[in-house]
Amino acid sequence: MVEREVLLLLGGNVGDPVVTLGQAERLLGVRAGRVVARSRDHWTVPWGFTDDRLFLNRALLLVSTMAPEEILGEVLAIETTLGRRRTGGHRYGARTIDIDLLLIAGSVVNSPGLEVPHPRMHERTFALAPAADVAPGWVHPLLGRTVLQLLNDLLQNPVGA
Repeated sequence: MVEREVLLLLGGNVGDPVVTLGQAERLLGVRAGRVVARSRDHWTVPWGFTDDRLFLNRALLLVSTMAPEEILGEVLAIETTLGRRRTGGHRYGARTIDIDLLLIAGSVVNSPGLEVPHPRMHERTFALAPAADVAPGWVHPLLGRTVLQLLNDLLQNPVGA
């Protein structure tokens, strides 16, 4: 069995995000691998839509023997367990929980339903700031920049927030 390191981003702004992200973290540790690092909590304004509630974002570093698609399956099941309802139409909106696979150490995955590195992570401070807490030196395999360099690039030349 090959162990792989996986960088995840958790976020939510509906209900009690502190409780929900804590539950997600525990479930990920039981169902998808071993959580070896956790970022500070980052409260951010919604991105891509307007809402009065702030998002709580947290990055986790997970060690797993699962294939990327299996990890995604567990992530989606955990989201559903914690009240996430995916509806057609709007891509961005308020939610109880969202879990994204940002990076898998040294890997590129491009399969139906899964793209790693996350295709927009380099445009989002709400993803890069927590990621930099736990994996600042990880290199984005397509951009050749570390997580911390990507964060610094974005802070100097914002495209969104």
